[in-house]
Amino acid sequence: MKYFVIQVLTREEPKYLTLARNALRVDCPEWFEEGRFLWPRRKLTVRRRGKTKEELAPIFPGYLFYEAEELPTEVYWTLKRTSGFIRFLKSNQNIEPLTGDDKGLLLHFLSYGEIVDKSTVSFDENNRIVVLDGPMKGLEGLIVKVNKRKKRAKVKLSLYEQSFLIDFGFEFLEKKSKDDPRKAK
Repeated sequence: MKYFVIQVLTREEPKYLTLARNALRVDCPEWFEEGRFLWPRRKLTVRRRGKTKEELAPIFPGYLFYEAEELPTEVYWTLKRTSGFIRFLKSNQNIEPLTGDDKGLLLHFLSYGEIVDKSTVSFDENNRIVVLDGPMKGLEGLIVKVNKRKKRAKVKLSLYEQSFLIDFGFEFLEKKSKDDPRKAK
């Protein structure tokens, strides 16, 4: 399968998805079943006014992925005419599916599902983060900042040579020392 990248208005992804699916169903019924939209998101714990809650945020803000073997002209024009559309990547004149590291990064996140959960981490003796499980596993070299209090790590991702920082949530396992009074007897 090939993955085509569609840039849309940021925070308008759900609206664009609804409009684009409906437009494809009406304008291109023969191609409607051939492809599917992907919108990878991550779970974050957000605290506002003293209350914490779980929220979903996109991994690639402003970008959607169209999975198909090809991008027919009818589908191209239907998606391009849909409200909220900005452009295809690399450009509207040079539409290229994801390849190499970009495709590998997308498939890495999709392997955890379209909505990725928090990673499980610990910290070594030098207080460096060690990812034990979850979507940050394998991306340790891309982690640029860790906030233990908020339980978030900033990861530097890139897509078509554009870099951006994305927060990922984590739960950490604390190592208990031998003389820790909290240790169960």
